[in-house]
Amino acid sequence: MAATLVLGGARSGKSSYAESLATASGKQAVYIATAQGRDAEMQLRISHHQQARPADWLLVEEPVALAAALHAWCTPDRVVLVDCLTLWLNNVLFSELETYPEVGVIALPALFHEQRAELLSALDRIHSELILVSNEIGLGVVPCGSVARCFVDEAGRLNQEVAKRCTRVVLVTAGLPLLIKGAAGQQA
Repeated sequence: MAATLVLGGARSGKSSYAESLATASGKQAVYIATAQGRDAEMQLRISHHQQARPADWLLVEEPVALAAALHAWCTPDRVVLVDCLTLWLNNVLFSELETYPEVGVIALPALFHEQRAELLSALDRIHSELILVSNEIGLGVVPCGSVARCFVDEAGRLNQEVAKRCTRVVLVTAGLPLLIKGAAGQQA
């Protein structure tokens, strides 16, 4: 697969960098958005991202069935940008507004296991230009509470599995990309 994983912290510039890669490809861009505007603040974030993207990009909103969206939209004449895997993870972990205990072992929902397996399988089978954006949230302190620790753990595991499948991995900090896997001149 010719894929790039773009990692970074909050407001690191990872989405802008990923969008620049999509633009540089010269192909029709398909933006798969995983965010859900469940509150006013998130709606503002989504609006900001929408205004920053070129008007001719195709927008696909898919909060859960990401593998199916990749199969539908990844074609040789397109570049597909997924923003972001961390929000997608949140969606599948809390898809049915589960309540998790703050103490003890968390039993993850079946939807999480199903969708994660489908996504990783799709990444193994897709052979088109793909850019995936994800938050690197494991660089800080271990969070308090089992729910937050579970989320950080699953995000880290997901990023590791996706990175294994990508030909290029870039870490963005303060708007500056640092290539950590792949060749410098390589496209997504």
